[in-house]
Amino acid sequence: MKRTIYFFLVLAALTISQLSQAQSRYLVRFKNKGLNTFTLATPSAYLSQRSLDRRTRYGIALDSTDLPVTPRYIDSLRAIPTVVVLNISKWLNQVSILITNTTPANITAVQNKINSFPFVQSSSAIASRASGNIIPAGKTLETGDGSLTQRVTDMQADTLSYGASRNQIKIHNGDFLHTIGLRGQSMVIGMLDGGFQNYLTVNAFDSARTNGQILGTHDFVVNEANVNNDHPHGEQCFSIIAGNLPGQYIGTAPKASFYLFRTEDAATEYPIEEHNWVCGAERVDSAGGDVISSSLGYYSYDAPLQALGHPFSDMNGNTTMAAIGADLAAKKGVLVVNAAGNEGNNAWGRIITPADGDSVLAVGAVNISGVPGSFTSRGPSADGQVKPDVASVGVATVIANQNNGITAGNGTSYACPNIAGLATCLWQGFQEFNNMKIINALRQAGSRATNPNDTIGYGIPDVKKALLNLTKEFSTSGGSVNNCKTTVNWTSKDVADMKYEIERKAPGQTSFTKISERFGIGSIFSNHSYTTTDSLINMQAGAISYRIRQIIDTATATFSADYIDTVTVNLAASCVTTAINPVTGGINEIVLLPNPTRSSFSIKMTTTNAIQDIQVRVTDATGKLVHRSTHSKGAGMKIIPISIPQAAKGKYFVSIYGKGQLITTQELLKL
Repeated sequence: MKRTIYFFLVLAALTISQLSQAQSRYLVRFKNKGLNTFTLATPSAYLSQRSLDRRTRYGIALDSTDLPVTPRYIDSLRAIPTVVVLNISKWLNQVSILITNTTPANITAVQNKINSFPFVQSSSAIASRASGNIIPAGKTLETGDGSLTQRVTDMQADTLSYGASRNQIKIHNGDFLHTIGLRGQSMVIGMLDGGFQNYLTVNAFDSARTNGQILGTHDFVVNEANVNNDHPHGEQCFSIIAGNLPGQYIGTAPKASFYLFRTEDAATEYPIEEHNWVCGAERVDSAGGDVISSSLGYYSYDAPLQALGHPFSDMNGNTTMAAIGADLAAKKGVLVVNAAGNEGNNAWGRIITPADGDSVLAVGAVNISGVPGSFTSRGPSADGQVKPDVASVGVATVIANQNNGITAGNGTSYACPNIAGLATCLWQGFQEFNNMKIINALRQAGSRATNPNDTIGYGIPDVKKALLNLTKEFSTSGGSVNNCKTTVNWTSKDVADMKYEIERKAPGQTSFTKISERFGIGSIFSNHSYTTTDSLINMQAGAISYRIRQIIDTATATFSADYIDTVTVNLAASCVTTAINPVTGGINEIVLLPNPTRSSFSIKMTTTNAIQDIQVRVTDATGKLVHRSTHSKGAGMKIIPISIPQAAKGKYFVSIYGKGQLITTQELLKL
């Protein structure tokens, strides 16, 4: 990796007197939160309703880390001449300050005054000089290299017309989430980075700006709202999630909402940036964010604070400020996604913090063929965790840059938001489950789930597989017998293009037989409940098992299904009842006219009884759905017109269902 926006730092306990008197910024830690005017009984005074709702949803109790720092402690610091309070961390109970007069005499006086306060635990230098945007000599930043060779060679029709970003989304089956309506709606992502240069004018964010998806911004480096005039690294990472230029470039969660926080000073590598990271994470939590996407990391400092850098033993998930802050964010219910680092080619070679956090989803880098980038930081963590957790495209990742160009760049910086956006979409479909359940689902859906390694961890996640596994865990079912009829009910998540198959194993049988089908409903993947009935006429007494198979992708080429639940009922006595009403309404005739056809055709359907729920589905030879409609009819004959003018020439299959059960499937030839 290049030495990029990854500023590898963590604070050691060196006091002001141990460092050069030229330092201007310091960290002050407090002993407690005594005499606090805020209480756990009134959390709405310091947490948004959305943040409180998250805690309620996942059973997260408030604790002392949620309380703001005691206001009078901050006031005491502000009252010291030449002291300016910068950023306050309630989780770590500490504050960064600026001393505007750095003469030795004033530094000593300020130090003595701070140390005289009974509530102060320690004070230490945290940065050498004022912030800026000038890149030091020898330091580079991740930028696009302008090369899109091999990235646009596979242009095909997609739900969202991905353009150049197609491959980096499809490597995870991310297009499947978008197809079933999961595009980040109702979810909030907080991005922590080094600046979002020109995000207010970059075309890729037109939709996000117009639709009010950017909820807020803040610059923790210089304490202002504007993040538009700083480094472009964050803008590039933002584009990987939020970009929306149909036919050119689409991000992984283009409908999500965002907070854009600058916590990193691109001109320095000092401990203050790590403190800022924690402050930014706190702001995401307090505002009610769901996900943090952070393409930042720390392990070494610029002179004269290089002695405060970390040995690898600190990368144990519990030592650095960043890791402690990241795990606290996770404890509050926020899903934290962080780049693993780009140190694979240098002497360090290992992951960096906060990627070492045990509740952090650390992301390594691969190319679109799944080959790891040589620069991607290796694991495990110092305490033996599998790190990175997963991998995504970070080699020749397509980005929208700050000059309205579509280009490509390298870095785990770019792999991180690619996964963060898809994790957001996945979580959108399963908000009943907490952040750690989503992280585990991504790990277990990785290409190396059963054999993780130190380069890409659990591998490249297949989010379609993760969704199916979570669906199985979510689904419930039940059944009962009454009057020689079984009623099977179940609750799952689906959309209209998905299908259920109900199978039965009767007493004396050794295998299951499909007895009915039921299609999902709606255009966005969400909860639905269903009921189906099964006649037990002429069935012997005993245990009857039903199992429900959910097909989440019906297309032949990408077919995906699994059994989501099994129900067993007991038939106490054999059924000999006769004369039941057929669910199909007594089919007399079903004919497709004309067949072959050039654009449209009709279904001539004659039945003895009325049918209130007729579903017509037309699929091509690969199983792809090209038409779906619902109808009803009374007794007798009815003509149902169907039009498929956009369908290509070839063979199609017309399936007709009544009350969820397949009545017939007939071939149709389109000329």
